[in-house]
Parts: sequence; C-alpha cells; structure tokens
Amino acid sequence: MSGRERYGPGGPRVPKAVAGLPRQVRDELTRRLRRNRRAFRADDVQVVEPPLLRRAVGASALGNCMEWFDFGVYSYLAATIGKVFFPGASPAAQVISSFATFAAAFVVRPLGGLVFGPLGDRIGRQKVLATTMIMMAVGTFAIGVIPGYATIGIAAPVLLLLARMVQGFSTGGEYGGATTFVAEYSPDRRRGFLSSWLDFGTFVGYALGSALVTALNLALTDDQMLSWGWRVPFLVAGPLGVIGLYMRMRLEESPAFQQQLDEHEKALVQESAGSEFKDIVRNHWRSLLVCMGVVLLYNVTNYMVTGYLPTYQTETLNRSSGSADLLVLVGMLWIVVLITFLGRLSDRVGRRPLYAVAAAAMIVLAVPAFLLIKAHGTWPPILGVLILATLLAGFAAPSAATLPALFPTAVRYAAMGIGFNVAVAAFGGTTPLVTAALVDLSGDDLMPAYYLMLAGAIGLLTVKYLPESAQVPLKGSQPMVGSREERRELIATSQELYALTEGRDAARRG
Repeated sequence: MSGRERYGPGGPRVPKAVAGLPRQVRDELTRRLRRNRRAFRADDVQVVEPPLLRRAVGASALGNCMEWFDFGVYSYLAATIGKVFFPGASPAAQVISSFATFAAAFVVRPLGGLVFGPLGDRIGRQKVLATTMIMMAVGTFAIGVIPGYATIGIAAPVLLLLARMVQGFSTGGEYGGATTFVAEYSPDRRRGFLSSWLDFGTFVGYALGSALVTALNLALTDDQMLSWGWRVPFLVAGPLGVIGLYMRMRLEESPAFQQQLDEHEKALVQESAGSEFKDIVRNHWRSLLVCMGVVLLYNVTNYMVTGYLPTYQTETLNRSSGSADLLVLVGMLWIVVLITFLGRLSDRVGRRPLYAVAAAAMIVLAVPAFLLIKAHGTWPPILGVLILATLLAGFAAPSAATLPALFPTAVRYAAMGIGFNVAVAAFGGTTPLVTAALVDLSGDDLMPAYYLMLAGAIGLLTVKYLPESAQVPLKGSQPMVGSREERRELIATSQELYALTEGRDAARRG
C-alpha cells in the first residue's frame, strides 16, 4: 500500500498491520520511530534463533527448578526442624522458631540482591546465575549435615541460621537474574509464555520437594523422620547443584546484555555499585514501588501456600504430615499444569487484566478457600487448595515477564535485585512467621485468609499504576523476534506506522 493510497481525502487510513497492534505496542513503536526519524532496518531488530532460545529457557527453568527444590524443602519440614533444633520449646514456639529461621534467610536477600544485581549488570547475567546456583546447593547441603540440638546444643540452631543465610544471600541474586535472563532472550510477542517457564521450573522444584517429603513421611515412622529422614531432601541438594551448575555454565549471555556493551554503554558498566544504586532509587523509584507491589501480591500468596499451609494443617488443624504434604502437592501440580497457559494468555490479553482479575478473586475467595481447607472429608480441602493454587498461578505466570520490563537493560538486574528482594524480605518470607504468630495470638484460624485479602487489596492498587508490557520491546533493548520472517513483518509494519505517524504530524503542523 503506497503513501497516496494510505492518505485520502477523508484523512489517514490505518493500515491493517498497524491496526492489529496492541495499543501499548503501537505507542512504544511510534515513540522509537520518532526518536530514530525513520522506519526500522534489519540491524534494528534482534532475531533469537529457536535452538538458542530453547536452550536458554530450558536451562534457566531447570536451574530454577533445582534451586527452588533446595529452598522449598525447608518449608515442608518446618515442624520437624523445629523439634530437632528447638526441642525445649512448646510446639507453637517450635513452629514459630523454625519459621523465624526461615524468615532470617529473607533478611539477607536484599543484601544478596545489592551484591549480585550490579554484578550481573557488569560481568553478565550468566556468570552470576552460575554462582547463585552453587551457593544455594552448598547452603542446603549444609543443613542436611548439621547435628541437632541434642548433639551440639546451642551451636545447632546457630549453624542452621548461618546455612539459611547462605541460602538467602544466593537467592537474592537468583530470581531477579533468572527473570532478567529469560526476558532478555524472549521474543516480544511470546515473552509472557516463555518467561512463565521459569516459574514453571520454580513450582516443579517445589512439587519435587513436596513429593519427596511426602514420600518420606508416608514411608518412615515419626521417630525415623525425626532421627534422620528429614535430612534426606537436604542431602539431595549436592548432586542437584552440580547438574544445575553444568546447565548454567553452558548458557550464552543474553542478547540484550550483549547489545548494551557498545562504546556508549561501557561507561555505565564501569559505574560503582553505589552510584548505580543511587541512580536506580533516584530515577526509577516509581517502577521500584510498582515492582514491590507486584512482588508482595505474588509472594504473600506463594509463601502462604508453599511455606505455611503444610504447617497450618499439621499444627492448627491437627492433620498428619503425610496428608498435609499430599494436599499441598496437589496444589503445586495444578499450578504446574496452569502456569504456561496463563503465561500465553498474558501475551494475548495483557499482564494487567490477569493480575487484576486474580487480585480481585483473592479478596473474594480467600475466606471460602480456607473454610474448605478446614472442612472434614477429602474433596472440600482439595477444592480449597486448588482455589488458592489457581490464584497463585495467576500471579506467578506473568511475573517473570512483567517485572524485568519495568527497568532498562543497563540497570535491570540491579533494580530487580532491589525491588524484588526488599519486597520478599519484608512481606513474602515473613508470611509463615507472621501468620503463625497471628493464629497463635488470636486463636482465629482464618487469619491466613484475612492476610491474603489484604495482599489482594494492595495488589489491586498496584495494578492501577502498572504499565502494560505485553508484546512491548524491553526498555533499552532492540525489538526481539523469533525468526527472520517475523523481522521482515516488523520492518514492514514499522514502515507503515512511520508513514502514518509522519502524515499525522504533518497534518498537525499544517
């Protein structure tokens, strides 16, 4: 279609290809075309070859699976760990003490983010992710070999705390780096779907941890679990860490990170971590607050289901460890089934609608879900857990694509490390501890539901300020496509959009 065909007496007609663009994509492409004063050329659009893309997404998801298996088993064994390391306390105090140690790992997570984030923006995402993988494996393996309180006294909980802090420090660089890495590899049109595989790996890891703990609880007596059985999942971390490290060492650096390392960007890479931190807080504080709101919504729900729900059933509802772990495992498997479908849906309908619907549903359904979990019988508790798992999947699926899109490439890893880990430390990791304490103090076993409702309300408020990023190129990065044919289509669309934009600008000037 020529320029004369496009602009007739009745004003400009929008070409079909341009009209088919989502509004947020059209606005961003228009902004870039005006800045460049021309349509896109071949070297303006990055093509990610399918084999390289599959390897990057697959290895990241597998590494994340292994890392979160390590991190997650502590949640499922919290009650047993409380008995091993805090034997003199009451049952309620044992649980709270165990969750306090669980929460301690989250206190150092922001420190890990502050160290690994700027490092990832300087030396690359891949190297830092390999480091966090091995640190997590070492910290988890160490928990499995620490003698109990009966053997070495007060040194036992101290060593447990140190091992948890190693886990927390490494995790501070993990999620922000992994989401950044996968988002920077993904074509713009499919970023939600491809990034959701990262959280697919997370929940597979959780599910594997839950399955192993469930199998041990069913196969061993309570005395055997207390004596040695609880150590098995932690000892598995050693070989898993070696596999994960091998997978991550084989990855190539993300295209977006490679793009920024031209002469202009090298100055940014040489900045000190302190100056980068100041730049992020000063220039990206709005995005940081939005990031923290989204992370709060996701992680309060996440740690309520994966961290607190097993203990809630055993200590508050007096169910067996085996049945409690099996129920949570059903929820984890349901999330695994749902998450990539919801990730693909977020590419089509947008991230904001998915978050908004899930947050509103949590406000409405949190209390009914916990009433079902408390009910007798088999199916009501299963239905209650499936409701919570569906809501969690709605938050998890778009997060790995949404959060990196808030920040430009030069500071993306560091900004994610700050926003994500501060929010998780303050709200996510403390969820089991705070909820257990609230239930113990108030005697109201619906406190977890009220906590989720509050998180849902904060999430709805956050969505109001969340920019829509579905199919939009990442800030500071070239448009990403999955094939040369898709690149030709984008170039042709940019030519039509540029002609349309120029025509409208000329009409305004006239």
